[in-house]
Amino acid sequence: MTKLLLGAEAIAQGALDAGISGVYAYPGTPSTEITEFIQRAQRDPGKAVRSAWSTNEKTALEAALGMSYAGKRSLVCMKHVGLNVAADPFMNASITGVHGGLTIVVADDPSMHSSQNEQDSRVYGKFAMIPVLEPANQQEAYEMTRYAFEMSEKSRLPVMLRVPTRLSHSRSTVKRGEPKGQNPLNPSTGKGQWVLLPANARGNYQRLLEKQEELVALAESSPFNWVKEWNEGETDHDRETNPVGTSNRDGKTDQGGTTTQVSNDIIDGVTNGITGVIAFGIGYNYVMEVIRAYNLPVEVLKIGAYPLPRNLVSRFIEKHNTLLIVEEGYPVYEELLKGYRGDDALRGRLDGTLPRTGELSPGLLAKALGVETAEPNAMPAIVKGRPPMLCPGCGHRDLFHALNEVMRSYPNHRVFGDIGCYTLGALPPFNAIHTCVDMGAAITMAKGAADAGMRPALCVIGDSTFTHSGITGLLDAVNDRSPLTVIISDNETTAMTGGQDSAGTGRFRDICRGIGVEEKHIRTVVPLKRNHEENVKVIREELEYEGVSVIIAQRECVQTAKRKRKKE
Repeated sequence: MTKLLLGAEAIAQGALDAGISGVYAYPGTPSTEITEFIQRAQRDPGKAVRSAWSTNEKTALEAALGMSYAGKRSLVCMKHVGLNVAADPFMNASITGVHGGLTIVVADDPSMHSSQNEQDSRVYGKFAMIPVLEPANQQEAYEMTRYAFEMSEKSRLPVMLRVPTRLSHSRSTVKRGEPKGQNPLNPSTGKGQWVLLPANARGNYQRLLEKQEELVALAESSPFNWVKEWNEGETDHDRETNPVGTSNRDGKTDQGGTTTQVSNDIIDGVTNGITGVIAFGIGYNYVMEVIRAYNLPVEVLKIGAYPLPRNLVSRFIEKHNTLLIVEEGYPVYEELLKGYRGDDALRGRLDGTLPRTGELSPGLLAKALGVETAEPNAMPAIVKGRPPMLCPGCGHRDLFHALNEVMRSYPNHRVFGDIGCYTLGALPPFNAIHTCVDMGAAITMAKGAADAGMRPALCVIGDSTFTHSGITGLLDAVNDRSPLTVIISDNETTAMTGGQDSAGTGRFRDICRGIGVEEKHIRTVVPLKRNHEENVKVIREELEYEGVSVIIAQRECVQTAKRKRKKE
């Protein structure tokens, strides 16, 4: 059966067809669609896959590890910064190992389309010494997901599947294989394996080290690592399937009217002296698009499975005097490969042949391979930049209007913010938020500022972010009796990623009271224009209180409310 799928959906379909019993995730672009697809597409109603959203990425990974302990296959999905939250169980899962297959999908965001940074999750995979898979296209995303579960159970290790934004959010046809049934319940009997007391952990770590040669051998024979030789005039796809995005399969180029001039080096049969390219993951697609478009005499080593297949790489490097290293993300393996050749034969992000930051593109690859284009990453003139904005009618708007009126009474005030739709309050016309660092940092940064003597100490955090990683910061503030006001902007959903369930909906007053916030300083307001004066009064009163106070600004997201009314 062939289906048209996003890369994220191809991963989800691959996981379903691999026989998973559960998917655990916290919504985060560009990974959200994986779990949503599984929630919509239960392949066997009689054996439903557990697919509710987790409170955060750490709880998601720990729950998936528990399902693995029970002998069943589990999938964990998160974006790259979410892996920071899950780092503790992630690193230790490589020490415990797994029982049922466990695949961790991490969606990276080069160019920071919707993220605070563009960290490369392969660094974490290398750090934990576990297998990492990186698909080049949607078909590989499907196949690698199924392969990852088999590999996980064979190696007894979790496997990371790394996918960038462009692959996750672009569509292609995907051919499905025969679905596999779920594993039976079969709890692990290896007691020492799962109890990481130092005596056990030392032995487990030694076994992890001993597995590394086995993992390298698997990479050497992996169906996702191979050499693509150059054949003059070739236009048809060889081993790879449909690449991501639009591809120049007819040997012609489509540069949107850009005039392209082939350099003298290419005419002489040499592309800036580069005769070989080592391309990782989605970078392979960009490389092949340029090679085919300009008929460049370049041989390509495609790498999609890690750890690095040393023999395959060594043989390829020995054949070429000068190579280009193409990685979407950090120069993780370019740095390693420098050890294979001690000279300047390897070009890439480290020497400026490719830019150190941002996404790869066919234009950047063309320039690196000697094809001069007007603007490698030029935006068409018809496309105009437009800053993001809060939805018309959004409750955050009315909250910020009230907040700004109050804060005018406090010269040089600062408001600590967090990750969510309300982060747009940092932009005009509100200019109401002064910090946004990571999930949950609003409360703890405001606490630190209060400890430093800043008055008033005020923060704004969303409902989903509060339960994700804000509760512990509020507990610190209560224990320390910090003079701090927390505004929980509760729109009853995880709105920024599309309206997924929020873990604490309807329970924020109880949660705050249970933590120790005084009942009379837990206030609820409804951010509407008709309530503006009352909301200003409540905020002003709580800012003057020399202790911990919480204001719950409660109003349903206009988008989810609209969808709900339409459904009804």
